[in-house]
Amino acid sequence: MASIDELKSAQPMSAVGLGGAGIGNLYRAISDEQAVATVQEALARGFGLIDTAPYYGHGLSETRIGAALKSWQGKRPLLSIKVGRVLDPVVAGEAIGDFGFADPCPFRPRFDYSRAGIRRSLESSLQRLGVDRVDIALVHDIGRLTHGNEHDHVFRQFLDEALPELEAARNEGVVRFIGIGVNEWEVCVEALRHTTLDCILLAGRYTLLEQPAHRSGLLDLCTKRGVRVIAAGVFNSGLLATPPASASTYNYAPATPHVLERAGRLWQMCEQFGIAPQAAALQFPLMHPAVAGILIGARSPTEVKDLAVWHDAVIPRGLWSALKEGGFVAWDAPTAL
Repeated sequence: MASIDELKSAQPMSAVGLGGAGIGNLYRAISDEQAVATVQEALARGFGLIDTAPYYGHGLSETRIGAALKSWQGKRPLLSIKVGRVLDPVVAGEAIGDFGFADPCPFRPRFDYSRAGIRRSLESSLQRLGVDRVDIALVHDIGRLTHGNEHDHVFRQFLDEALPELEAARNEGVVRFIGIGVNEWEVCVEALRHTTLDCILLAGRYTLLEQPAHRSGLLDLCTKRGVRVIAAGVFNSGLLATPPASASTYNYAPATPHVLERAGRLWQMCEQFGIAPQAAALQFPLMHPAVAGILIGARSPTEVKDLAVWHDAVIPRGLWSALKEGGFVAWDAPTAL
């Protein structure tokens, strides 16, 4: 099996990963058949990573990915899961709650970073995926913005219980690499002050629209510490995937007028150079030496095919210069210049 470093190999699509939220019906439902076909298209095109979590569709994403893997005869990419939530059964007729997933499985997600909760989450994910081991296990959604006043307690539990339990799982051969999967760059810096991680999956914080992971020094710190970064949310939860419109989402919420205006200017700038904005958004994070791969939340075989086209697009150096001059990309961010 591949290592995290091998994501950036000579293989064309190896550094691209399939994010499993869309497969789990994020925002809108898709059929089981479409979900499985999407995963199989990604496998056929040589995606280097598949990432999922119990939270995505309350087990639905993992189950669908497991079905696709079962019939796959080729080389398996890195498989990444998340821990930190457990799924509690919902009694028939009881409301599941609105967690952003359409028609999820009949379970309610609940944060649990205890040793028992981590083990329960890990074993349940393995069962749904139909595998006996995974490559990457990420502690999911720690951070002050997520947990508010509970952050200090959650962070201490992360250090004292979650990480030791994942280390135990690694010693058993169930997990190969350990890290965190978050939307907040600040907690990444905090974690690296206290512990050693193999990898960080960071969503939305190193994109064409915003680069706090770079400006804060986090990515440079990861390079120095040998921590591999997987940049997720490179389309900022959909805003850069299609032309900005009133229905566009940003950070998993409706985009504000200011954000829409900025995204619109970025979109126009890319098109002036004859480049699909999605291609620039996809390729930009991969130019940083700390970034081993990216995650894209495709939900159909056609979207996977589009990703391959954007991945292979040749982007002129002038576009990167224009994006820096326009204030979209930090002047010292690595680009093709």
